[in-house]
Amino acid sequence: MSNPPLFRDPWAKREAWRKHPVFTNRAMFSSMFPGLGIALVAFTAYVVVDNFYSKAQPGPQQKH
Repeated sequence: MSNPPLFRDPWAKREAWRKHPVFTNRAMFSSMFPGLGIALVAFTAYVVVDNFYSKAQPGPQQKH
């Protein structure tokens, strides 16, 4: 039985950076919007607290 010919890519070393974990889609997306998760949580907490306090305190009724 003869072994099939082994073909090597001469550019494999030059293309290796494309498979590095830094360049994955998840890493690229997370670095695109740094702080978005913290900002979303902070804004949601602000809206919840504001709605809670606005319902708890009866304010003056304004008629337009």
